[in-house]
Amino acid sequence: MAATAMIGLATLRCHHHRLSARPRATSAVRSCTLPPRCRRCGSVTPHSSCAASPPRGRPAAALSRIAAGNTAGFMGPSKSDNGTAALPRSSSSDFRRRLIVPNSTGNASATPGSSGLLPTILGVAHLLVSLGIVVATDKFLKQAFVAASIKFPSALFGMFCVFSVLVVFDAFVPALAKGFMDFFEPATLFIQRWLPLFYVPSLVVLPLAVRDVPAASGLKIFAITFGGWFASLAVAGYTALAVRKLVKTQLIPAEPMSKPSPFSTFETWAWGAIFVASFGVAYFNPTALGTTARTCLPFLLAANVLGYMVGSGLPAGVKKVLHPIISCALSADLAAVAYGYLSGSGLDAVLGDYFTKAPSNPGAGDVLMGFLGSVIISFAFSMFKARKLVKRHAAEIFTSIALASTFSLYSTAIIGRLIGLEPSLTISILPRCITVALALSIVSFFEGVNSSLTAAVVVLTGLIGANFVQAAMDKLGLKDPIARGIGTASSAHGLGTAALSAKEPEALPFCAIAYGLTGIFGSLICSVPAVRQSLIFIAG
Repeated sequence: MAATAMIGLATLRCHHHRLSARPRATSAVRSCTLPPRCRRCGSVTPHSSCAASPPRGRPAAALSRIAAGNTAGFMGPSKSDNGTAALPRSSSSDFRRRLIVPNSTGNASATPGSSGLLPTILGVAHLLVSLGIVVATDKFLKQAFVAASIKFPSALFGMFCVFSVLVVFDAFVPALAKGFMDFFEPATLFIQRWLPLFYVPSLVVLPLAVRDVPAASGLKIFAITFGGWFASLAVAGYTALAVRKLVKTQLIPAEPMSKPSPFSTFETWAWGAIFVASFGVAYFNPTALGTTARTCLPFLLAANVLGYMVGSGLPAGVKKVLHPIISCALSADLAAVAYGYLSGSGLDAVLGDYFTKAPSNPGAGDVLMGFLGSVIISFAFSMFKARKLVKRHAAEIFTSIALASTFSLYSTAIIGRLIGLEPSLTISILPRCITVALALSIVSFFEGVNSSLTAAVVVLTGLIGANFVQAAMDKLGLKDPIARGIGTASSAHGLGTAALSAKEPEALPFCAIAYGLTGIFGSLICSVPAVRQSLIFIAG
């Protein structure tokens, strides 16, 4: 339901922009039918002082084509007055990208046929089918692994399967691999655009999770988080730098990566209307949809989305402190506080309805968390796009990530034991340097952990990295783009990556690779029983 709502709003916005672009498209045709003007004085009426010459270039050719009944010149690519090629019409791949990642400007060259309703319907259908296959694959693998009593993350297995299939296709039938990538492009763009939303539920219910954590333990956790971040950054950066000096592989530019566009005012108002309407329904009839969790789901989901949109539009300096993930969680908490106060049910009850962990009675948090497996599977497409870069710099990437991930896990367990942190809390913060989706997968290997605390520590680590990573690497003398990219992603995952890539785009490809591979490697080693037992033994 959440995906459908997001898709619908994105689609409406795209259709709105194409409609708004039509006057500009038709104005070009209309200008071709105007009477010729004098090239010297601009007068429409012929006169003797200026020798009016017949209009040259595109207007005359356009009029002749209209007179001949040929409109192909307007529908296809043409030559402009100065001889340069005019922009061609958008391909179906470009259209799908605008559908999932809408542009803020219309397509001025759109034709009535290309801006009709049929391409929009086809684009939405393509998105629903591709995203549906990814989600269905995740659900199928999850059920199969549960039935077989396999503790290895099912989504991680699915990611490896998809990546392997793409590699085989690319080796034997490259066109098939490209078609596979193109087919799932709408799904990957959709997941990329809404990615932070899927991490938020554990943060929203954090007030319930940390209620029993003593203040002294909280200070110890913060100390481990900050000191561990700096230590992990140094280990990953220096390892990458040392390997770089040994292999001496020349750095080459990476392929450009697609980025989601900002959210539009239309989308913000639409989600605002959903929030107000559903909040009112829940207030007057708390069981309108059968249960309180289902009735509260629309306005709590809308609160998450609105918080994310507002946070995404904040200035870069503000986002270092108030990251969109934080504003996303705070907006849902504020909505829960308001509803709990007005309805008399209280905050605890509303947060319980937000994240029920019951498939038969899902809340907004359950819907968002249901996409985490699909997020992990989608990493396969990102890895495949970066396969050439990974192959070229495999020594630096894999050595740094292996050492940094192992160091992060074991150093956290050791420091937690030394300063007397409770073993259950130490285990909960082990994957502090790993992205939330895979961090939650890692702690699921252990018993008695606090997953909300895990998510909170991961976000805190990212915020620390986003604010201090560049200054820290300068002090450590890490100048190489590969060392800076791998060090940032291995220590501060996605939030640190976003902060560094904004100022150092040459490090972005290595950030993106290390961002996913760090979590993958951590999941792999934690899936080994001997490693898990050693971590538990060290933590106490």
